Amino acid sequence: MKQTQGEAFSSLVDQRLQSIGGWRAETLAQMRRMIHEADPQITEDCKWSKPTNPMGVPVWSHAGIVCTGEAYKQTVKLTFMRGAALADPQQLFNASLEGNTRRAIDIREGELPDAEAFKALVRAAVAENLRAGARKS
Repeated sequence: MKQTQGEAFSSLVDQRLQSIGGWRAETLAQMRRMIHEADPQITEDCKWSKPTNPMGVPVWSHAGIVCTGEAYKQTVKLTFMRGAALADPQQLFNASLEGNTRRAIDIREGELPDAEAFKALVRAAVAENLRAGARKS
């Protein structure tokens, strides 16, 4: 059976998570699940591969990039491309707060953001992408 493009991209994200391993892979997998629960139409891929990171960075998109997921030694970082434009009443954003566009959530071992607040943030990011796309057309 032939694999669809979406399945191939999901497979890349699966492989990336396996390569990370440990608590960071588990955390990123849980966040990935919440992203898909928040928006079943979201797509995923790995982008920006380079010699130091040949598998690239997991990226979730709907009408543009919603967020990326990266694993560092001490944190898992979810960066929202239009985060500065989003309301964040639960104050999930705790990194990259000084920029004009992006905002990020750094997650340390044993921590997870509130699931409903995170899903609301994902839905708001999708809505912002759709609004931005409508302004361009």
